[in-house]
Order: sequence, then structure tokens, then C-alpha cells
Amino acid sequence: MNKHIVFFDAECPLCRTVKAVLKRLDWNDSITWYPVQEVSDSIKERVNNYKNMYDEIYMYTKDKRVLTGFNTVRKILSVLPATIPLAFLLYLPFVKNIGDPVYRFISTRRYEWFGRVPYKKL
Repeated sequence: MNKHIVFFDAECPLCRTVKAVLKRLDWNDSITWYPVQEVSDSIKERVNNYKNMYDEIYMYTKDKRVLTGFNTVRKILSVLPATIPLAFLLYLPFVKNIGDPVYRFISTRRYEWFGRVPYKKL
């Protein structure tokens, strides 16, 4: 595998918009975006031992690690040339102490704030 795989909620307007923006910034084509709605049960079991994939963003990295939530956001930003400076800031000591709760705060309220749209398989 030569790309990172990011699993995102395609029923979430915020998630879809963020994905669209980040995809445009992926000049090296280093990320494959995959809707959670299309993930098979066997993949969910392998990638998702302890959390619901609908609750937060997941990434399966090139080196076969599973990242979730804020860690995924940091990793995505670190592989996109235009966002590397921002990623650098997110890896500073103690930023994770703020980033994790902020990520969870937004993630748990995203449907309330932005609604939910039906996902249609392309």
C-alpha cells in the first residue's frame, strides 16, 4: 500500500466539506478517502477494535497503524504540503491535551450543528 486511507462519515456535511478541501490540497495524491458507510464488517473488525467508526475519523496509515480523532487530523495535515506548518504546531508538546477535547467537542455536536445528509453510493 502506498497511500494512507482515511475513513470519514459521508452523511456529515462538515466531514464532507473538510474532505473536499483537504483532497484539493493533496497535491501528491497520498490519501485515499473512504466513506464509513461502505466499510464492510470484516474491515470494521480489523480496524475498529474499540470504537465506533461513526464517532470519529479513522486513518489506516501507510505503515499499517490505525489513528483516530485528533491524531488522524494531525497526520492528515502533516502529509499535505500546504498544511505542514499547521501540522507542526499541532505536534508541539501539550497541544494534544487541548486538541483531543476540542476534536471530541466538535465531533459529538456535528450533526446538531450541521445536520445529516443521506449518503448515496457513487
